[in-house]
Amino acid sequence: MRSSSRFAAAALAAALFALPSAAQEDAGAEDSPGAYVFHAAGCHGCHTAKDGVALAGGRALETPFGTFFSPNITPDVEHGIGAWSLEDFRRALREGIGPDGTTYYPSFPYDNFTRMSDADIAALYGYLMAQPASGNVPPKHDLSFPFSMRSLLVVWRALYFEEGPRPDAGLDPQLARGRYLADALTHCGACHTPRTMLGGSDDDLYLAGNAQGPEGEKVPNITPDKATGIGDWSEGDLLFLLKAGMMPDGDVVSGSMAEVVRESTRHYTNEDIAALIAWMGAIPAIENKP
Repeated sequence: MRSSSRFAAAALAAALFALPSAAQEDAGAEDSPGAYVFHAAGCHGCHTAKDGVALAGGRALETPFGTFFSPNITPDVEHGIGAWSLEDFRRALREGIGPDGTTYYPSFPYDNFTRMSDADIAALYGYLMAQPASGNVPPKHDLSFPFSMRSLLVVWRALYFEEGPRPDAGLDPQLARGRYLADALTHCGACHTPRTMLGGSDDDLYLAGNAQGPEGEKVPNITPDKATGIGDWSEGDLLFLLKAGMMPDGDVVSGSMAEVVRESTRHYTNEDIAALIAWMGAIPAIENKP
């Protein structure tokens, strides 16, 4: 009885998460490499304000350092990225530097996107340039001192930023793909790995949960630790979560994770879901309860 109830709840959750996302309604759900990367990277959620124009920026991200507002990434020439070349786009993702030489704050997770492949960067660029343009001008960041001093980013970059893709020659191909999805595209660590006082990723607690996550959320431990993580979850449990947003206890995810499922992981192919699940099971188990 419990099993049948759970499957009924999963079917309902899957139906809800399968409704067309805002990104699909506004940008189309065409089957293309660019669309796939777009969803995997969660571009819509970060770059669309509540009740705002898709990808026109202005989404507020509250952090311990202040409030960041995402930029306009529509192909508007003046206020978006319409004047950017593919090389400009690649430099922003790989190096965290804009066409005018501005160094981006790591609220834009270029420390993850730097690992993206050339092919995925090109596909995403082509997809974004085909979307409707908007002249929306997002608010400026509202940061506390001294984080408002952009010049200090040189210190952050020296301590925490390593440019370029990470070779995975020693990994099984499925695990390498899973790591790429987790660390580069879907950038799970941006939420699930805690930050240091200077905002750098604490790699000793990789995916072990974050007490001060984005927008003030407590983000859970997703390492395979059985006491504080997801070590007692089955592969089926993870599949339900990533595709339908449902947890083993029958509850449905909410907040940022609901958005991740709706806009990102439910679009994964079966092969990519399996790869991500394999990677999640292979990482070190860390006891940590945010």
